[in-house]
Amino acid sequence: MSENRYSKEDILRMAEEEDVEFVRLQFPDIFGVLKNMAITASQLEKALNNECSFDGVSINGYGELSKTDLFLSPDLNTFEIFPWRPQQGKVARLICNVYNADGTPYAADTRMVLKRVVEKARKMGYVFKVEPECEFFLFHIDDGGMPTTVTHEHAGYFDVGPVDFAENVRRDIVLNLEEMGFEVKSSHHEKAPGQHEVDFKYSDVLNTADNLLTFKMTVKSIAKRHGLHATFMPKPKSDVDGSGMHINMSLWDEKGNDVFYDEDDAYKISGTARCFMAGILRHIGAITALTNPLVNSYKRLTPGFEAPVYATWSAETTFALLRVPSVIGTHAKLELRSPDPTANPYLAFAACLAAGLQGIEEKLELAPSVDTNVSAWTDEERRNLDIERLPKNMCDAINALEDDKFIVEVIGEAVAGQYIRAKRQEWNTYRRQVTEWEIKEYLNRY
Repeated sequence: MSENRYSKEDILRMAEEEDVEFVRLQFPDIFGVLKNMAITASQLEKALNNECSFDGVSINGYGELSKTDLFLSPDLNTFEIFPWRPQQGKVARLICNVYNADGTPYAADTRMVLKRVVEKARKMGYVFKVEPECEFFLFHIDDGGMPTTVTHEHAGYFDVGPVDFAENVRRDIVLNLEEMGFEVKSSHHEKAPGQHEVDFKYSDVLNTADNLLTFKMTVKSIAKRHGLHATFMPKPKSDVDGSGMHINMSLWDEKGNDVFYDEDDAYKISGTARCFMAGILRHIGAITALTNPLVNSYKRLTPGFEAPVYATWSAETTFALLRVPSVIGTHAKLELRSPDPTANPYLAFAACLAAGLQGIEEKLELAPSVDTNVSAWTDEERRNLDIERLPKNMCDAINALEDDKFIVEVIGEAVAGQYIRAKRQEWNTYRRQVTEWEIKEYLNRY
């Protein structure tokens, strides 16, 4: 996205011309959950001058670091009007960075974390572009307005209407996204009943992270208009595939050349791309704590379903963690298949980019590709090739993050400390729960 898409004067003029009545000043908490403060149009100029403050104590992950009021600094390039809101007295948004009262960046602002890594890439002569593939479920709502895990449809992969009940819902989602400037590549029904995917075109990494938060908000808003609940929970039902967010990554030089592409390579990928993959594989345990942040995330990363379980790469099979898709033209990309859509995109993308850049800087050697389903191998076969398993649960992932000083430094000790403490508490709360499965399995027998 251009650095100078809009000026303050442009936004004030557009807000007046488009009859904008409310503006939402949005920002993510450290877990990637979108927060916002709504202001009226009369306060917009004040907001554009970075004069809107809030008390961060109650924001998840902010409290321990918030000693004074925090201030929102809108990114002018993110001004958008929500097309699904009333056309009289419209609602717009601005995504903001968070600052302390003295004008310094707030330590737990994860958008600033990504901007720091983007700046490092820029100094190395690179632009990082990302294209996510985001899956979600559409479920019914009960009589009290609360979400269920019930869907009446039985459609499968790429099915069409009338078997696919949600064709019109996806259409509505796509049209609203396009009205906000998204270039939607495709949308389709996924494998599981009630499961869907919408893919939008790659862009620079910060713009993509912003777009992901907007995308999820749009999907939920449009689904609600259709009387449905959209969820990005990784594994809402145990007997079907979960929802992932494959991340397609490419690296470009300042002249607009894809540095992952090599015409003479068998897979059309360069040595730079191989070093980038090696960097990600070196830090995959810690990265997984950020790309798969929930207890429920690890119900998806299990053998028997399509999500990857072992840290391998391949250009031949979709079972690999890192896949090299077929190259069209001179555009090569790498696909990380483990992440899910509950990740904070700013932290997830920052960790992947930083790890990849380290691989390039240190010229890390990439292990040979593994072109079969490693989950079908014996433990001894995997040990002989030193193939690492992804963390089995959130506790293992958080331990890996805590032990990885490089990734901790990338996201910042303040963010890492807050994140690790919160996730340990979440894990301990989960461990104390007695589940319905345990009651059914043990209550009568013992």
